[in-house]
Amino acid sequence: MNKNKLLVITGPTATGKTRLAALLANELDGEIISADSRQVYRGMDIGSGKDIADYYVDNNLIPYHLIDILDAGEEYNVFQFQKDFYQKFNEIKSKDKLPILCGGTGMYIESVLADYNFAEVAVNPDFRKSLDNMSLPELQKLLIERKSLHNTTDLSDKERCIRALEIAEYERNYPYKANKPQFDYKIFAINFDREIIRNRITERLRFRLDYGMITEIENLLNLGLSIEQLKFYGLEYRYIAMFINKEITYFEMFRLLNIAIHQFAKRQMTWFRRMEKKGFKINWIDGNLSEKEKLDLIIAGF
Repeated sequence: MNKNKLLVITGPTATGKTRLAALLANELDGEIISADSRQVYRGMDIGSGKDIADYYVDNNLIPYHLIDILDAGEEYNVFQFQKDFYQKFNEIKSKDKLPILCGGTGMYIESVLADYNFAEVAVNPDFRKSLDNMSLPELQKLLIERKSLHNTTDLSDKERCIRALEIAEYERNYPYKANKPQFDYKIFAINFDREIIRNRITERLRFRLDYGMITEIENLLNLGLSIEQLKFYGLEYRYIAMFINKEITYFEMFRLLNIAIHQFAKRQMTWFRRMEKKGFKINWIDGNLSEKEKLDLIIAGF
């Protein structure tokens, strides 16, 4: 029954996606594939919100995938995620279990549902040299002309723009088609009123700071990651790295990080609304419902 089905559990940060997905996997004989751009990294646990304890249901660990597969500092992107997802989906399907895609990285989710075409592109020194003298606005204009952007962060700085143009140039000359498995999917997203999400984010941040998030990031620095590398991962890693580096005080770190996570939740909702405009049907679940009510609604609707 599960062979050609995919259940997607998503929603903005701090809405309880992981726990709900684990409970559903327990009820539906499923395994979870994480759709989170930072949980792939070992040692980035509290800051990325892995919450491994949530995968235990009735003292049994629900199988999960694409978590702790790389060392912090290694490169991972949506292209690699798409390939990894397709592989894990087929592995789970071969066991006649239900794949459950769970996470809040909308670009990752959309990449597998829409079957975006990506190519594994090596650095092209000659092509990069041809762009050397172009300004960031010029690069941005060129990129917008050449490809449909799935990720607006490609416009954020010169290096990202050049890399995106490099990929677009390769794809123009060597079209690539992903080997997407066939499946029917249904998307369920948890949401709360904006003020409730804000309160949940703030409470969770306090808990994670008390629980050892600063020590976790200090450990990453001790392993050899630089302050700049940590800043690249954004949110918790950016602001706590700045605090450790004495660029800001603890109070400033908490305030700026709290604001940044609230803004991140808004951007997630913007992405999901954009998906709906593109034709993706998202079934919204009231976060205030009990776990049992959420489970019953999703199982009945799936």
